[in-house]
Parts: sequence; structure tokens; C-alpha cells
Amino acid sequence: MLTPEKIQLVQNSFVLVAPIADEAAEIFYNHLFEIAPELRSMFPQDMSGQKEKLMQTLSVAVNNLHRLEAVLPTLKDLGQKHVSYGVKDKHYDTVGEALLHTLKIGLGDAFTPELKEAWTDTFAAVAAT
Repeated sequence: MLTPEKIQLVQNSFVLVAPIADEAAEIFYNHLFEIAPELRSMFPQDMSGQKEKLMQTLSVAVNNLHRLEAVLPTLKDLGQKHVSYGVKDKHYDTVGEALLHTLKIGLGDAFTPELKEAWTDTFAAVAAT
């Protein structure tokens, strides 16, 4: 369940990720393609724009967690686009794993069990949309 405390944890931790956004996106996609190489073909050869989109989307979602209903239409549209790219429900678990791995690497010791739970719940809420 996404509580106000978990939202605050996620938002506070994302402030630490923002300065390493390029590195975080690199870690994310490297890990995603390592654990699910079959997904690579869904993405452009030049990943620079995709990496930017990832970090922008995360930023919008994280910064609006306290009013998720305001970004639900945007998230639903994004989900519809991903269906047209061939994304299946099962891929969301893989993406969630890559996200948690990225946060663990990027945040180091600051990625506590409580923060992991908060991000897990956040991703589940967003992915369910």
C-alpha cells in the first residue's frame, strides 16, 4: 500500500537520483537487457532519447505521487503506447526488478529495506495503471 510516508521516502530518494540521472538510466537499461535480452529489440538502436524519456517519466510520476490521480491519464496513455510496442504484463515485473537494481546501485547504503518497500509499492501502483 502506498502510504504518505512511503511517498515521502520515494520522493526524498529520487532527489538523490536526479544528479546521476544519466548513470541511473545507463544502469537501468544495461540491467534490463541483461536479465531480459529479448526486450532489446523493442527499443531503438540509439538509446540516448529513450534514457531521457525514462528519467523524465520517473520524475513526473515520483513528483506527483501525492496526487497520483492527476497523472493517471498520462500513465494510462503511456501504458497504451507500450502495448503497441509489444509490451506484455509479464514485462512489468522485469522492469520493476531493473528499477530496484538501479536504485540499489545508485543509492548504495541509502537504499534501505524500508526504501526498497516504498519503491516496490510505488512501482506496483504505477504499473497497475
